[in-house]
Amino acid sequence: MIRFLLRRLPSVVFVLLTTTVIAFLLPRLAPGDPAAVAAGPEATQQQIAAIRAEMGLNRPLVEQYFDWLGGLLTGNLGESYQFHRPVSELIGARLGSTVELTVAATLIMIVAGVGVGVFGGSARSRLSRFTADATSTGMLAMPPFLAGLLLVILLGVTFRVLPISGEVAVLDDPVIGLQYLVLPAVALAVPMSGGIAMLVQSSMDNAWRQDYVDLAVAKGVGRRRITARHVVRNSLGPAVVAIGIRFGEMLAGAVVIEMIFARNGLGQLAVSSVQSADYNVVQVIIVGAVVIAVVVQLLTEIAMATLDPRVRLGV
Repeated sequence: MIRFLLRRLPSVVFVLLTTTVIAFLLPRLAPGDPAAVAAGPEATQQQIAAIRAEMGLNRPLVEQYFDWLGGLLTGNLGESYQFHRPVSELIGARLGSTVELTVAATLIMIVAGVGVGVFGGSARSRLSRFTADATSTGMLAMPPFLAGLLLVILLGVTFRVLPISGEVAVLDDPVIGLQYLVLPAVALAVPMSGGIAMLVQSSMDNAWRQDYVDLAVAKGVGRRRITARHVVRNSLGPAVVAIGIRFGEMLAGAVVIEMIFARNGLGQLAVSSVQSADYNVVQVIIVGAVVIAVVVQLLTEIAMATLDPRVRLGV
């Protein structure tokens, strides 16, 4: 396993360094000047230039990048131009909301995606197979923003079952917090679940054609036991990889969902920071999202290497 991790280390370092360069340059290529935003609409060019110098934005880009990278590596994330507070405080105050949403959506995705996929892959009638196919296709075809709007109209406005905006931390009040969390988590998980369901179902279809299944049938093993102990078990490997990839996609989708349901998470902070050209906040959010995605992907590959020695050995 250590050898496997050492093989992955160079690519992980390269991805993270490339991400820091992109995160640093991307906000600066967008329209907007944080010095002008901080100075206000009535400021003169001389005042804006003075503020830009105070922020250090008049220095060469290479110097600015390495200063920022050094601070990033030592935990000094800088100060927000918009809120005049340390970036670490701003992100720390919003991170819990986004993590809560993403983890809840991931759990829903796993349960719904694997459940529908296993149902379709083990179906014996045409009706059951059609139901599974239609369900997974419908979920996959529904983007998060559309799922969110439909849930708001159906369960929030028409029947008024669940709240449609705001949030309460689940750790502070589990009952109320879950009520606020259900709709955005389901909206975020729906399209991801469809992809997982299709992948599991396809893997099970392939597993049913393998020789070890024919051997189990010849030995008189029951269909349920074959499904549980052989087909499902050997079909979950690709789903594990897909779940890791979808987790990174959920971080991006959380931005839209947080806007729809008025959650005070990193998505709201990212949109506000982009609009005000708050470079320090945008840079850290981009790098943080990529770091989380890379770590999850690495954990996924470790799980796959544990399940399949061929992956671990590079065969």
